[in-house]
Amino acid sequence: MPVKVLVVDDSGFFRRRLVEIFDADPRLKVIGTANNGKEAVEKVQSLSPDVVTMDYEMPVLDGISAVTNIMKLKPTPVLMFSSLTHEGAQVTLDALEAGAVDFMPKNFEDISRDSAVVKHTLVERVITVARTRLGGSKGPAQPLAKKAAPKNIVTERGVIIPRARKKVGLVAIGTSTGGPMALQTVLKRLPKDFPTPLVLVQHMPAAFTNAFAERLNHICQIQVKEAQDGDKLQPGVALLAPGGKQMMVDPRNGGCVRILQGDERLNYKPSVDVTFGSASKCYPGKVLSVVMTGMGADGREGARMLKDTGSRVWVQSEDSCVIYGMPMAVEKANLADDIIHLEHIGDRIIKEVF
Repeated sequence: MPVKVLVVDDSGFFRRRLVEIFDADPRLKVIGTANNGKEAVEKVQSLSPDVVTMDYEMPVLDGISAVTNIMKLKPTPVLMFSSLTHEGAQVTLDALEAGAVDFMPKNFEDISRDSAVVKHTLVERVITVARTRLGGSKGPAQPLAKKAAPKNIVTERGVIIPRARKKVGLVAIGTSTGGPMALQTVLKRLPKDFPTPLVLVQHMPAAFTNAFAERLNHICQIQVKEAQDGDKLQPGVALLAPGGKQMMVDPRNGGCVRILQGDERLNYKPSVDVTFGSASKCYPGKVLSVVMTGMGADGREGARMLKDTGSRVWVQSEDSCVIYGMPMAVEKANLADDIIHLEHIGDRIIKEVF
């Protein structure tokens, strides 16, 4: 059965172009369109789409209000279209907080061109969003079985050597789709006197990461800022990798980050693998890393490098992920020391570092 799509936009051109692209793929079927938020809410109830593409600036009822009402009346996965501006970023974050699953830049020039890459990206994103789990786990968070390393080291001759617990020198978190709200959940739990530096990698466009860092800084007790080249790693300060660039951990000057343009061959800018990999060299055996909700496998190879030096790798549990892609890649590679529900991650981090 094809994925049923409702297209919502006040631009007739944008609506028609999206319909053309979606209907050209046999995996999708557009079952309706709407030109304002009020009509969108009504059609979600009457047509029961699998996914909604939503503009944020519309007459009668704006996109954020529409998403809020949809989540109250008939929860349905929503993909937002956003402008690549600071204001657009703030609005997009509001939409994600209201319940939207993911977002894409709204670019009339890109959508006008008959680009196979643009079409493929858009179609795949819609299909992925349609398959997401809204709100993660439907029930209370339950403790999950650990996949922890043994407490002691046993040599080939059977000699038991106590495994000393290594002090955490750095907390590193990587995430993608569903990440903004997941990161918010985790970081809000951390106290003001958190004793360890943090580095955060969230897949986001360049125009969005500063607004996201500002929002996290406003609601969290720890300090959160978009990383700049040369920023020092400090206790209780979380440095968010800037969109469109790579963030590497550097041991010089007592520990800092370097912000680089990065290799164009890398799929993600920023990349969890890049940041995790550099952290493994600077803090061998002393990184507590967490791979959270997101599509793809970014973070798996970085987690492998961390594990090779004796650092710990945790992943978010499947039932609490919006998309169990990145954590699943780490788990299937047998790199996860523990699988933890989103609601428990913050408290577990606290117990680990204090």
